[in-house]
Amino acid sequence: MTLGGVWRALDRCRVGLRSGVVQQYSPDPDYVAKQNHLSKCMSKAAAAPGRVTLVFLDEMGYSRWPEPACDWTSHAPDVPPLADRLRSPNRLWRIIGAMNALTGRVDFLEDYIVGRAKVIKFYEQLSLAYPDAERLLVVQDNWSIHRHDDVMAALARWPRIEPVWLPTYAPWLNPIEKLRRWLRQDVLKLHRLAGDWANLRGRVNQFLGQFATGSHALLQYVGLLGQGKLAQALRSPP
Repeated sequence: MTLGGVWRALDRCRVGLRSGVVQQYSPDPDYVAKQNHLSKCMSKAAAAPGRVTLVFLDEMGYSRWPEPACDWTSHAPDVPPLADRLRSPNRLWRIIGAMNALTGRVDFLEDYIVGRAKVIKFYEQLSLAYPDAERLLVVQDNWSIHRHDDVMAALARWPRIEPVWLPTYAPWLNPIEKLRRWLRQDVLKLHRLAGDWANLRGRVNQFLGQFATGSHALLQYVGLLGQGKLAQALRSPP
């Protein structure tokens, strides 16, 4: 039998190759309790939209230099996909953002550094963005800045804001992480703007700004409209 015949036989038996995935585990001994608390918070937000608001918060960085990636080309091209750095000096930029679990609305703040002062400023921005929410639940990871004494003390200014702590090293419970993947795919990979920093920042802000009033497509992309545990929590009674 030829190699092609083997492949056809396997196809008839519905057998094929699939890429492997990594099974990750959080080392947090309180993982289950924190996951259950997150699910309850999401259920409460879904049961009282507007009065209880839940957002997922995260930070990310990007650089002036484009990220290398695969791209569509002709077979055996003379020049492979090129992440051209244009002999420009690299430069880093940071963003802190939050995504509404029910509407897909995205609020963000950008700067060269996101430290204690920027996290506090972003809490203020969130408070102004949701003036009618009686409770503003902010789901976030355990980055040391999030739990810094200065940040926790500043939260006293906004008693409506309640941090919801994720288990340690559990990014799969923070769907805004997938928004970062979308941004990288559509804007940052193989971009041609290494020589135009202002335009690159504008493209990034424009991409995130499209979700300023909410987005069904974003909720679908990050898995909050599917059959996963987080999506089910939004459909479950508190």
